Amino acid sequence: MSNEQKIKSALISVYYKDGLDLVVKKLNHLGVRIYSTGGTLSFIHELGVAAESVESLTGYPSILGGRVKTLHPKVFGGILARRELQGDLDQLIEYEIPQIDLVIVDLYPFEETVASGAADQAIVEKIDIGGISLIRAAAKNFNDVTIVASRNQYGELLHVLESGSGITTLEQRRNFAREAFNVSSHYDAAIFNYFSGDSGNAIKVSVSGKKELRYGENPHQKGAFFGNLDAIFTQLHGKEISYNNLLDIDAAINLVDEYSETTFAILKHNNACGAASRPSLMTAWKDALAGDPISAFGGILITNTAVTADVATDINTLFFEVIIAPEYSPEALDVLKTKKNRIILVRKPHALGKQQFRSLLNGVMVQDKDLKTEVEADMQVKTTKSPTKAEISDMMFANILVKHSKSNAIVLAKDGMLLASGVGQTSRVDALRHAIEKAKSFGFDLTGAVMASDAFFPFADSIEIAHNAGITSVIQPGGSVKDQDTIDYCNANGMAMVFTGVRHFKH
Repeated sequence: MSNEQKIKSALISVYYKDGLDLVVKKLNHLGVRIYSTGGTLSFIHELGVAAESVESLTGYPSILGGRVKTLHPKVFGGILARRELQGDLDQLIEYEIPQIDLVIVDLYPFEETVASGAADQAIVEKIDIGGISLIRAAAKNFNDVTIVASRNQYGELLHVLESGSGITTLEQRRNFAREAFNVSSHYDAAIFNYFSGDSGNAIKVSVSGKKELRYGENPHQKGAFFGNLDAIFTQLHGKEISYNNLLDIDAAINLVDEYSETTFAILKHNNACGAASRPSLMTAWKDALAGDPISAFGGILITNTAVTADVATDINTLFFEVIIAPEYSPEALDVLKTKKNRIILVRKPHALGKQQFRSLLNGVMVQDKDLKTEVEADMQVKTTKSPTKAEISDMMFANILVKHSKSNAIVLAKDGMLLASGVGQTSRVDALRHAIEKAKSFGFDLTGAVMASDAFFPFADSIEIAHNAGITSVIQPGGSVKDQDTIDYCNANGMAMVFTGVRHFKH
């Protein structure tokens, strides 16, 4: 038997009608017999196209307020009958069931209803029963039936109908079935997550929108992104975004979102190598670059303020991969676009997820994102000397940076500027020494600087090293059994230290 099937009859029952008119008219032109329900039937009749009601086929009306319309053997028999089995065909004849070759259906807007904040009963009513059953039945019998489970596939269906004059291939039907199961599994995952909330004993994550990447972290690794990047930013210029670009972009956005004042940051390998908060963007940019002009080469640039032509002209002297901003002046874009591969992104206001997932061993770990950001009220002064107003401001600035740096992490800052950081080290002492060495290599005077640590100091040695470098105040979580040793050292040497009680490990 040929794997080609001619569509002679169709069942159409959809919630959304956008684009359906073209499909209906094409089916009518091909002489396809159409069955439909409720509002869809009225829509088809308004197009001047003949269609029969499902009620006339089943002999039963829509009941229970529309909860039961298509759930009937005369509907599902016509969909599930195997054309190659004579016994199935004989039963269709015996029970006067027409073959159904095409099913076009979509599902009630469950996720949209949940997102709207609707009451529980309204949400429950948007759990589709007939639609999901039609999708599964038609997809299961893809050998004979074409299933279109989303209005996003109307264009593809039209192409198939036009190119084949109503005849479909097995490959086409299988592809439609694959997408149908994608729709149904996503729908079920959304329902499960609604009912389970934070207490579920399983992880159901369904993300569509696959974007093939050039490769993964390295050229020998395959890579892809699943999601909707268009909701986060618009790409105005440049080459295709890579796997590593996306990691840095994510880190950059999460960092800068923490700052309300004009801030410019430069990131490399997910860590800030330069950052500054200033009244003007030009000063913020210059001071961010000064933090580590060597690491800035090939980095990711981000700001929370519109980029003007003068800033763009100054930025243009640096080679960098990506720049992200909420807005650019036309003149700024003209300057930045002079490098053809440079990726220019406009950030959109969009809330990011509140959970993180990581695959490892033979499973997946999930955790809440670190959304805690300490403010002055969270600072518990532990030393005789209290930090000055300027030091408190720098502490909050530095604490955000250390929160978004790879552990073990130390950040040194002064006057709203990142002087240096030590990140990803196996000891806190090494992280501090690395930060001090970097700061001195770029000519920074650490006198009066603050030190932020992502976790407690197990010994007072780091505090002594910081003091000898000129650092006058420290912000850390506290919690070591030897906290008193660090406090005593600060008191003996005129340093101020505050505890936040919050650790910010980032592995």
